[in-house]
Amino acid sequence: MRHFILKKAKTSVVSVAILALLVSFFSAMSIKATGETLVSTQGNVVLGDLNGDISVNSIDFAYLRMYLLGNIKDFPSSNAAKAADVSGDGSINSIDFGYFRMYLLGHIKVFPGETSATPTPVETPSTTPTFSPSSPAPLLEILSEFTASDVPALGPEETKIDSISWSVPNGNGSELPGGGLSRYPMLYIGEGYNKIFLVNEGKVIWTYSTGQGEEYDDVWMMTNGNILYTRQSYVAEVNPQKKQVWRYNAPSGSEIHSAQPIGLDKVLMAVNANPPKLVIINKTTGKVEMEHTLPHEKPQDVHGQFRRVRITDKGTYLVSYLSVGKVVEFDKDFNQIWSYQVRSPWAAIRLKNGNTLISSEKLGLVREVNTAGETVWEFKMSDIPPEYGIPDSQSCVRLDNGNTILCSRGNSGNNPQLIEVTQDKKVVWVLKDWKNLGPATAVQILSDSGIPENPGECQR
Repeated sequence: MRHFILKKAKTSVVSVAILALLVSFFSAMSIKATGETLVSTQGNVVLGDLNGDISVNSIDFAYLRMYLLGNIKDFPSSNAAKAADVSGDGSINSIDFGYFRMYLLGHIKVFPGETSATPTPVETPSTTPTFSPSSPAPLLEILSEFTASDVPALGPEETKIDSISWSVPNGNGSELPGGGLSRYPMLYIGEGYNKIFLVNEGKVIWTYSTGQGEEYDDVWMMTNGNILYTRQSYVAEVNPQKKQVWRYNAPSGSEIHSAQPIGLDKVLMAVNANPPKLVIINKTTGKVEMEHTLPHEKPQDVHGQFRRVRITDKGTYLVSYLSVGKVVEFDKDFNQIWSYQVRSPWAAIRLKNGNTLISSEKLGLVREVNTAGETVWEFKMSDIPPEYGIPDSQSCVRLDNGNTILCSRGNSGNNPQLIEVTQDKKVVWVLKDWKNLGPATAVQILSDSGIPENPGECQR
């Protein structure tokens, strides 16, 4: 292997160090390929075997990473160009890297590029393959990638943003319940401060900035380590090394505030426009796989149309009509199958129990309703003790333990950003940390279970 690296690929000493580090990190995860599960139907190529030793392990993963980073231009094996395309899309890219990591960590048993495991492409994502996590919290397994030595201080497409001195009249929040920033590992964004924050073990371990203007409204970390986010005039995906791996610019006169991954290769977007549309794009091919105009009573109010649209595990679309004041569920053929009237619904989540959790910024409440439209649980901002009070909540998250986290912009430093409440409305966590974070519009709790790119597995 060393002979190949030095003579064939002319790899630098840095590349050798990267390879050694990755081999050490994944040394316990070596998985032997078998003819039944890994031999491609394209001859005798073993998917994932990049060095020709008829096994798929951390050595192959290290070669793939070095190839994608540009440290090497060829693989040791003559069949590696085919073997590296584990997604089966005809190219070698970050999608293959994500599937490779999921395979080594035990999230998937076969690669999508294996003919017998490749789902038939359809316009609805109900056939998206489901991946079973090897641990209750699969995203925790990849957080170390965000603090690796190859993560730059500023990414190539990143735009530095100046720090803001927020007004913090009541101290740094350390006296509040719940343990402050150390309570949860999380991905965090907020309108009014265009910096994505990744928090782990009580510290901000990674950030990504996109300059001034417009706003963040939606963000996802996926199991390939990439982060998908909306920025009003575009949607983009960056990897832990802060390299932009995909971007979609909103058409002129339109805005995008909501995006949801469907598998690792597709994304659902709500395009605020006149008329507004729902769109599913294949990030790998660039093909628009679904596009449908949404009925809207106020098509001219582009900015106020939508903040959240979600696809459910049943393949239906849950659309929050912010300016109209209703939540509507459409089936895959866009027949309306359910609706609920409520003022200014910022977000709606289909819960695993079948109910729908709705946050209304104008009413200052979060309400859980059943299929009959009956309220089964409700929490108002007025239910919060005055010393912890927040004026409103844009989005919320239902945790595995049944608690709900409310996200608030926090009145420019005067109020907390996150509040966690139990089903009996007890406040168990109040986060007010304007030293390290900005306003909170959306948060993804990384210690919860579920594969984020599988619709319905994350209640957010």
